[in-house]
Amino acid sequence: MGLNSLWYCLRQTFVSLHRNCWLGVASAAMITVTLVILGTVLLIAVNAGHFMRNIESTVEINVFLDDGADVPDLRQRLNGLRGVENHTFISREQALQELKESFGEKSDLLAGFEGENNPLPDSFRVKALEAEAVPALAHQISFFPGVNKIRYGEEYVDRLVEASRWVNMIALGAVILLAAGAVFLIVTTIRLSLVAREDEVGIMKYLGASNWFVRSPFVLEGIFVGLTGALAAVTVLGGTYYCLLAELQKVDLIFFLRPVTDRETLAPLFLGLLGLGVLMGGAGSWISLRKFLRV
Repeated sequence: MGLNSLWYCLRQTFVSLHRNCWLGVASAAMITVTLVILGTVLLIAVNAGHFMRNIESTVEINVFLDDGADVPDLRQRLNGLRGVENHTFISREQALQELKESFGEKSDLLAGFEGENNPLPDSFRVKALEAEAVPALAHQISFFPGVNKIRYGEEYVDRLVEASRWVNMIALGAVILLAAGAVFLIVTTIRLSLVAREDEVGIMKYLGASNWFVRSPFVLEGIFVGLTGALAAVTVLGGTYYCLLAELQKVDLIFFLRPVTDRETLAPLFLGLLGLGVLMGGAGSWISLRKFLRV
């Protein structure tokens, strides 16, 4: 496409936007509403995933040892296990001290259990890379020599893994349905704006204009409308989300209930919504024009 053709397409794009201002506003508003809904679902999914990962990070395998167990050998065996993020040795004295701290003001009740009277065993606290790997790791560790008992909250972990799967499936399904609905709504809205210009397209085709020449101003118009709607959606979503974060920071929440705040996660999401808006506007114009180009 030469410079003259490019200039013509740009000029026609802005002329068309001026002539069909209200239809452009309607299309942009449709994209804004769609992306706000889609973005809300994505933010909920991202925070739900963050919430589940924080809960999973608290899951530990407590490995209680026999008296006289070979601790260096067990440490070496744990180092060789796949799926283990880290492990910590807890001596019986340390375990008793932690128990006293958990009793708080009533720690005096444990005053007679120091030294040889300490009934607590040595242990390892093993943290897995993923909650799903915990049952298999616990089964393997239970066969290590010197291991007396394994505890990791079997029922709790199974429910957590199942809940995580359902959250991911529901979020994925909602995003797919909303994206499909968005494309349909945008194509329908843009097609309405093209009905009023069907004669214009037909005249250009009869005069020998190529499909690319006819299509370019409409696609550029769709991209502009899509970008406008996406910017509005990101502004609304971002402003609302950060206002909500500011309010939540005033509330003393336990750590795994805190929402996502890092830019590495949120920036790609908002940039993706901008790109999706541009894609929706451009693709909507492209698809809608197919019927009118059959002259």
